[in-house]
Amino acid sequence: MSVNLSKGQAISLEKNDGGTLTAVRMGLGWQAAKRRGLFGSRTKEIDLDASAVLFAEKQPVDVVFFRHLVSDDGSVRHTGDNLVGGVGQGDDEAILVDLQRVPVHIDQIVFTVNSFTGQTFQEVENAFCRLVDESNGQELARYTLAGGGGYTAQIMAKVHRAGSGWTMTALGTAANGRTFQDLMPAILPHL
Repeated sequence: MSVNLSKGQAISLEKNDGGTLTAVRMGLGWQAAKRRGLFGSRTKEIDLDASAVLFAEKQPVDVVFFRHLVSDDGSVRHTGDNLVGGVGQGDDEAILVDLQRVPVHIDQIVFTVNSFTGQTFQEVENAFCRLVDESNGQELARYTLAGGGGYTAQIMAKVHRAGSGWTMTALGTAANGRTFQDLMPAILPHL
């Protein structure tokens, strides 16, 4: 059963049977908003990019994004860049995290999405970020981006160590920037 997260809500990433998750997929999906024009409705392609920034004691130590698809230690992997968004309900971009392989000094992984082409979220609809148990494909949590805005990025969610396990927190913070580097000042208050 999936949990629909609201901004700031946190959930434990323990399985219902008391076990812990070993691998998760953070999926990102979106569609270009239809615009009505003189000659009917049309859509303009939107290039959103998912990134995962790995932190150790509030310091960025690695990043996974469309130009660096695998973390240096191999525990986090991006499945590839989607330049236009989807027409269906599936993930347009995904980042896989092998929680058992994440080095012990990494205590937080922050997931962001940004418009590489600089279009605002007013031009995006049906955007979501979801967490899936990679071992069985079960969706654990979903954060839906409700309503567009005049910003070009979102700090979507983070997973962070909580004792011997992990917790996910939906952040949903609007920001501006075309790359994850542009978003670092907006990420830091959430660590």
